Amino acid sequence: MLMKNMKALVAPAFFAAALAGCHPGPSAKDVNKEATANRSATNQTTMIQVRFLDDKGLPGPLTSTPRVVKTDAEWRKQLTADQYAITRGKGTEAAFCGAFYDQHKPGVYECVCCGLPLFTSEAKFDSGTGWPSFFQPVAKENVLEEPDHSGGMDRTEILCARCGAHLGHVFDDGPRPTGLRFCLNSAALVFKENHNLKDGTAK
Repeated sequence: MLMKNMKALVAPAFFAAALAGCHPGPSAKDVNKEATANRSATNQTTMIQVRFLDDKGLPGPLTSTPRVVKTDAEWRKQLTADQYAITRGKGTEAAFCGAFYDQHKPGVYECVCCGLPLFTSEAKFDSGTGWPSFFQPVAKENVLEEPDHSGGMDRTEILCARCGAHLGHVFDDGPRPTGLRFCLNSAALVFKENHNLKDGTAK
């Protein structure tokens, strides 16, 4: 029953992405909205609280850090076309095309835009969906959740808490202990190997 429900949730996103090949398809509306928000907030400094990881990959205490805000032009200069389309334009990469969906290495997955640690290999599992999947983030403070009604679906979007980058979506059909499946875009992530951590996908 769980796999049946998972397929029902994944199917719309999979076919939409597959039609576009291994390239995301952001809407101009989303990109323009993000650009406007960035320009209006450029001169403001907002402090947020997140958790960073120590050398062993363990989360530390809550730490205040400035929210990362850049103009649309700055994001375009920093990111590749695919990274920009996904993280700033809320696009979705095609299933089974991303760099990390089938990766089996110990380490930390960070935000490609600002470097905030988001997930570790210990929470990674093989969901069979073609996207990197995790049952929990490194800390609840590092990931934001927002309702997403785009594409005729009711989903929960997940974003980087420090820079607002679109990461993917979270569903309630994951494994124990959380029952959640954080379904991510590989292009939104940077991987840093850390052998102090375990590979959750190891058989």
